[in-house]
Amino acid sequence: MRVLAAAANGGVHFPTLEELVVWPSFLFEGTPFAVNKVVLVMWFAFVLTLLMFWIAGRQAQMVPRGIQNITEASIDFIRNGVIMQTMGPSGLYWTPFLTALFFFIFWSNIFKVIPPFIMPATGRMAPPAFLALMVLGIVIGIGIKYQGVVGYLKSNLFPPGVPPALYILVTPIELVSNFFVRPFSLAVRLFANMLAGHILIATFAVLSAALWVSSWQVAFLPLPAVMLLLVLLFEVLVSTLQAYIFVILTAVYIGGAMHPEH
Repeated sequence: MRVLAAAANGGVHFPTLEELVVWPSFLFEGTPFAVNKVVLVMWFAFVLTLLMFWIAGRQAQMVPRGIQNITEASIDFIRNGVIMQTMGPSGLYWTPFLTALFFFIFWSNIFKVIPPFIMPATGRMAPPAFLALMVLGIVIGIGIKYQGVVGYLKSNLFPPGVPPALYILVTPIELVSNFFVRPFSLAVRLFANMLAGHILIATFAVLSAALWVSSWQVAFLPLPAVMLLLVLLFEVLVSTLQAYIFVILTAVYIGGAMHPEH
């Protein structure tokens, strides 16, 4: 909104990266508990996820309708399209966690197209990094539970079928790959896609705002305005897809910890 106001008052003003992602705090400013728009979006995502399932459970009917229909279809999709494909029947225990994770990420993403927020919480690196580290901690805990400490480290650092002489090269690579690259790529994939979409929306919004207040240039307004609408619709798809990718990779990692390759 700040960027659109600047564009309206002074012509085309393409925002800097700081203007796009840095939002001033409006509560507890200057303290570790400061609240800005990103924190507010995360709170809304958390509340919406809880509220969605609470309403569906409270108004449960034999023939699902409305929110109950959406939640039941989502649970079935996570169960059959994610868990059964990556973890097998033993992974059905993780259905509530993976379903809640999907919707929390989805709501955190979708606020990029909802005024007056127009900002995804996952457009900052901290939320995706926290989620990725949480997944890493769960995967390590599950791996130790099912394989023991020695077995888990052996399956991750000393893959079977590799000549012993090559472990001096393979083991450091496996260490970095399994414990650093995996969570890093999980976080960066979500963050980069959300930030890129946020920048794209801001670009066409600035062009539309600048042409709207111009004189003869207003004739070109439909071009960026239509593109802005298409980008917004595309970002709804991307928000859903990125939540799905994060969840299915989480399921793959947990499934690998539960059932290591032999």
